[in-house]
This record gives sequence, structure tokens and C-alpha cells, in this order.
Amino acid sequence: MTTPVRVAVTGAAGSICYSMLFRIAAGEMLGPDTPVILQLLEITPAMGALEGVAMELNDCAFPLLHGIEMTDDPNKGFAGANVAMLVGGRPRGPGMVRADLIKINGPIFEGQGKAINDNAADDIRVVVVGNPCNTNALIAMHNAPDVPKERFTAMTRLDQNRTKHQLAMKSGAQVADITNVGIWGNHSNTMYPDFFNAKIGGKAVTDAISDHEWLKGDFISTIQSRGKAIIEARGASSAASAGNAAIEHVRDWFQVTPSDDWVSMAIPSNGEYGVTEGLIFSYPVRCDGAGNYSIVEGLELNDFAKEKIKVTEDQLLEEREVVADLLK
Repeated sequence: MTTPVRVAVTGAAGSICYSMLFRIAAGEMLGPDTPVILQLLEITPAMGALEGVAMELNDCAFPLLHGIEMTDDPNKGFAGANVAMLVGGRPRGPGMVRADLIKINGPIFEGQGKAINDNAADDIRVVVVGNPCNTNALIAMHNAPDVPKERFTAMTRLDQNRTKHQLAMKSGAQVADITNVGIWGNHSNTMYPDFFNAKIGGKAVTDAISDHEWLKGDFISTIQSRGKAIIEARGASSAASAGNAAIEHVRDWFQVTPSDDWVSMAIPSNGEYGVTEGLIFSYPVRCDGAGNYSIVEGLELNDFAKEKIKVTEDQLLEEREVVADLLK
């Protein structure tokens, strides 16, 4: 046993968190030898529901769960936190466009960024799950000037996982056979799942799958619109798969990525691959096991890929303009 890791989770009474908190407490995120203290943050009207979640967590008697703290105050919720998972946010309502959602959720992440800056532990690592997660991470990062910017990430692991399943299903391979999947750009309907650099059983996807028109068309659109399709099918958003992806995002951040593979994370761009500096942009990365990552260098991007990446970059630039007043 080690010193407990303090994991702050926002929107803790919501569906995504309900699917992941028990797994975090069981050790699936930080490992079977790492105890955790869950710092659960909610809005005031949801504190009663959060109490019920805490009761269930306690009733599981997880050996690794060394404490639960509940609050509606971000300053308390992030106090001493080593890991922050920003899940909560207002969902898109009827008639709302993406810009409306950005404007509504922006101030939430502005406040959370300030609270993280003032209260979190020196080794804080942040993953933003609440959508639009790239731009919400950008807002939080700008409002936490004392925290190294590379500590702020947004989740595109769900898109990576969706990509692996689609490639496995099309090729007849197993998901475990799919490697080197990179997601570029925004977690939105513009993000680019890079199939040119991905592999199936060690072979290039374009060699393993002969239907290149599917790869360039239906495959990409399926990944980009998967969240909408799930809402239409089950009448609710993809909570369980999002919670799973959030756990995997943090888990892999603290593990060594195999040298022949990579994972996808939306991180602050320093201009790599010609992307505008300062955006929270998804890249293929490798992690070093100590909470650090580096962008995979030297990947070949053909004209098709560059065009797709430009589209998602332009969308992120537009989103940044919408919240410019929160980035000062």
C-alpha cells in the first residue's frame, strides 16, 4: 500500500460517474496496490443523489477506498487532489447548437480551473470529459496559470476505442489485434481517426482492409457520429463507454506505453504537425509511466489526412474564438 491518491471527480452523481466510480475504487484505474480517496463534487441540487452514490460505494467495502469526501464547493472538491476528472457539465438541450453549449459550460470550467490552480496538489493531472471537452480543457488550463499546461488533457480515448471496434469488425480481427490508432483534433463530429498509420495484426490497415472507400467514408463518419447514434438507439448518452474511456485515459497516463504502439490524448499543442499552437488538440502520444507524455514524431500524413486535420483544427479555432473572454 502507498499513500492514498486523491481523485477529484465532478458531476459525481451523474451517469458517467456512476459507471466509473466503483471501478476506480476497485483499483482498475490506478492499480491494485494504490489506495484512493474520492473527492466527489456536485451542484447543490444533486447532493442528495450523491449521498446515495457514496452509500453504495461504502457498501461495496472496497479495500482500496480510503475515504469519500462530498461537496458542492470546487475549492474543497479539488483540495489536495492528485488527479482531477472533470466530467460534469450541462448537456446540450433541444434547439441548442455547439456554440450555445460552449458558452453555457465555459464559465463552469473557468471556475474549476481557478479552483484547481488554488487548491490542487503540486502533481495534479487533469482530464476533461465534459463536452465540448477540448475547449473546456482549454478554458480550465488558461484559468490555472500556476499549473503546468501539459497537465491539462481532454479525452479522445472513447474515439480511439470506437475506432478499434470498427476496424476489428470490418476485418474480422479481434480488438486486441488493432494497434497504433491515433485520433487527431477535436472530440466532435470533425475529429479524424487515422487509419493510414493504424495496424491490424501488425499489418497496415489499408493492406488488411481492401475496401478503401469504406475507410475514407462510412468508417470515419461512423466514428464521428457514434455518440449521436447511441443516443438515438438507447435514448440516453454513451455513459458507460465514456466512463470506461476516462478510466483508461488516466490509467495509461501513468503506465509506460509500448514502444510499438500509442494512445490518443487531447493535449496542448506546441505546433506539432503544423497545428496551431495553444489549442487542446488530440494527438497520438506515448506515456512514460511517471505521468508524462510525448507526441509520436515522424508520422506520415498524406493529403487526405492533412485535409481532415485542417477541418478539425478550424473547428477548434472557432470554438476558441467563442470563449475568448474566458481565456484572458
